[in-house]
Amino acid sequence: MRLLILGTGHMANTHARNFVAIEGVTLAGAVDVDRARAEAFRDKYGFEHAFTSLEDALEWNDFDAVANVTPDSAHHPTTIACLRAGKHVFCEKPLATNFMDAMEMAEMAERNNLVGMVNLTYRNVAQLQAARMLVTSGQIGNIRHIEASYLQSWLVSKVWGDWRTESQWLWRLSKQHGSNGTLGDVGVHILDFVVYATDTEIDEVFCRLKAFDKADGNRIGEYVLDANDSFTMSVSFTNGALGVVHSSRWATGHVNELRLRVYGDKGSMEIQHRHDGSKLFVCLGEDIETATWKEIEVEAVSTNYQRFVEAVGQGRTLEPSFRHAAKLQKAIDLATITEIDRREHKLEENLIQPRSVAS
Repeated sequence: MRLLILGTGHMANTHARNFVAIEGVTLAGAVDVDRARAEAFRDKYGFEHAFTSLEDALEWNDFDAVANVTPDSAHHPTTIACLRAGKHVFCEKPLATNFMDAMEMAEMAERNNLVGMVNLTYRNVAQLQAARMLVTSGQIGNIRHIEASYLQSWLVSKVWGDWRTESQWLWRLSKQHGSNGTLGDVGVHILDFVVYATDTEIDEVFCRLKAFDKADGNRIGEYVLDANDSFTMSVSFTNGALGVVHSSRWATGHVNELRLRVYGDKGSMEIQHRHDGSKLFVCLGEDIETATWKEIEVEAVSTNYQRFVEAVGQGRTLEPSFRHAAKLQKAIDLATITEIDRREHKLEENLIQPRSVAS
């Protein structure tokens, strides 16, 4: 498979390192609007060519697939262009900034028999894969209650840098710079974490969003700091379970942590995924009577990068697919609407474009 990497920012380095390690993958081209960055990226990873526009790369055309690592707002137009050119696409999350665009991308990939997959990176966590097997094998039983959180602390500490002075963080706090806040940034991750592990889908959502005061006038230079910092969401699922999902960038003491607790009528499980490692705990069988929790050791699993290469080789889309990511985006869009009208929404409802919210 000959691969083009579109965008050469921070996450593109992760893509390049993973893809270059897969047998049969050739790094054919790199694209960045800044010529110096494109050429530096080409030289660092041994790409054949560097381009300053997607149009130039598509005119060259000597590649099979694209890893789309552009900013969120560029995912839709660039992916559509690649699909129209007959290229398979591995897109960073979120697939698009709204459900309508995401579904257009999913339907075009399916209509053209092209592989369309999304890099929901926490699918690479072996504990998540093992947790899903506990559910699908019936060991947890009928799931009744779910708790999930995605906690970050970069608005409190400087572990990843200083958000007050670095544009790579400031844009995430500003709607006018393309940010949908914590909900838009990591909401797709924690929702996927939940529905994948529990083998279910989201039925209804109700969400509250909050942007906290962070600077004088909530502005730093050109950046208006109005994107949500925290969200809390109540969710009902198609398997009948009730759940609570929440996230915050103000979670002091948590660098980057996803946690999922699942309670069934036969057993329970908990996944803890932190920046320094992952763990899976279960309470099953006779241990239920003594509330004894045990850690399960798990083996490594294939990465999204490996599955994408496999999918292209087989000529069929594997998960996480564009259509799956579009469903998650619909839940996020509806969550934004619930902040406005203060009522719960079902995912099966016809979706309107959400208006901007102040918090």
